[in-house]
Amino acid sequence: MARQVRAEQTRATIITAAAELFDRQGYESTSLSDIVEHAQVTKGALYFHFAAKEDLAHAILELQSATSRRLARDTELRGHTSLEALMRLTFCIARMSAEDPVLRAGLRLATGGARPRPPLSHPFTEWLDIVTARLLGAVKESDVHPDIDIDVVAHSLVCFFVGTRVVGRSRESVARQPRRTAEMWQILIRGLVPVTRRARYLSLAARLEREIAPV
Repeated sequence: MARQVRAEQTRATIITAAAELFDRQGYESTSLSDIVEHAQVTKGALYFHFAAKEDLAHAILELQSATSRRLARDTELRGHTSLEALMRLTFCIARMSAEDPVLRAGLRLATGGARPRPPLSHPFTEWLDIVTARLLGAVKESDVHPDIDIDVVAHSLVCFFVGTRVVGRSRESVARQPRRTAEMWQILIRGLVPVTRRARYLSLAARLEREIAPV
């Protein structure tokens, strides 16, 4: 049992080290030797868990997917409206991305053309599915204009959220992400939400930003 625990700890250490390097310098510019040195493990330990760099990338994308699905499930089960659940999900991801190099590396891998192995979906496909489901719920709950094109809005929202994080990565501290997420929602709410319900969700965006900052 102790050996198994040590093996799991070593695997987690290697994944975190790889994520930090992928996030900092990119997948292509990171070698297995770099990861071994950064993780402070032997090459044998690395190859025991991962046969190639591609396996590490896939493990990071798997963890990112599991986290996204868990957060989506948690926000859905807490009795929020569909739109509030979607807003809370984006703020949770923004906060956790600031804290967790695995999520940041997952985004960099996804935007760098990484192809997850089936049955794992591409992160953007997964996020589009989640956003689409929440928007459909928001329309039924009259929190979003009924005549919106769900597919177009879902695509635009994912692009907005991902683009904000990608641009911010090279221009400002990752701790700025909660503010950028609030700014994103201030724009979207004014275009999507009926006037009679707009104040509620603008206030929610400001409150969610305060709840997760400073990071």
